[in-house]
Amino acid sequence: MTPSYGVFAQYYDALTENVAYAARAEALCRLIAKWEQPDMPDRILLDLACGTGALSEEFARRGWDVIGIDSSEEMLSEALDKKYDSGLPIQYLKQDMRRLDLFGCISVTVCALDSLNHLPQLSDVRRTMERVNLFSNAGALFLFDLNTEYKHRCVLAEQCFAFDLPEAFCVWQNHCEDRAPDYPVQIRLDFFEQLADGKYRRSTEEFSEHIWQPAQIEALLHETGFTLLEVLDGDSYSAPVPETQRLLYIARASGGQQMPE
Repeated sequence: MTPSYGVFAQYYDALTENVAYAARAEALCRLIAKWEQPDMPDRILLDLACGTGALSEEFARRGWDVIGIDSSEEMLSEALDKKYDSGLPIQYLKQDMRRLDLFGCISVTVCALDSLNHLPQLSDVRRTMERVNLFSNAGALFLFDLNTEYKHRCVLAEQCFAFDLPEAFCVWQNHCEDRAPDYPVQIRLDFFEQLADGKYRRSTEEFSEHIWQPAQIEALLHETGFTLLEVLDGDSYSAPVPETQRLLYIARASGGQQMPE
């Protein structure tokens, strides 16, 4: 079952205000320019698991025709609010990435900020890759990042964070199941929202992130028709080191279908 990220969606941007979306989009655009083929037919970019649309907005500002996909209605509602404010021509669709279904093919797919870690099974990652390849032009790029085992075990595990937001107080707790092979981090968010009568309403959301080892990901890319081009540290965009917290994969699609002209 896919989490809805209901209350989380309302406060997602405030809780992730440390993410430099403009800089991240700029770095990803440089990597796209490095690896894209000169005869790509269009500039359609798929933002897979787009969340509240912060990264989609940055790609649209850089001239991409953006399609944002997310399974959470609440996240997409926040994304649409941004779209109405900015006026950027982004198309948002409510879809599960494992069952991606588009009307045509795209030239670039981006899945950022550990979204694939949220899938519960490695078979779900495979299905997602298969669907991305199916709706990719031949030679299209797939850029995605994953949190590493180091981050789960040494950075996130058994940590508790408190956020005093303007409209709520949030307690974020992580617990790492280190006996499981994929080292899942169980994440619990407790939101305390003050009501008009001075009382507080408590809302709780829980979800998990799972570790997918580089060897597993590289094998899946090969099996689903991708050619791995490069693996980088997903924050510094340099060569990975043992303490790398996020790996960025860049792969080229074989292309699963040819759409009629």
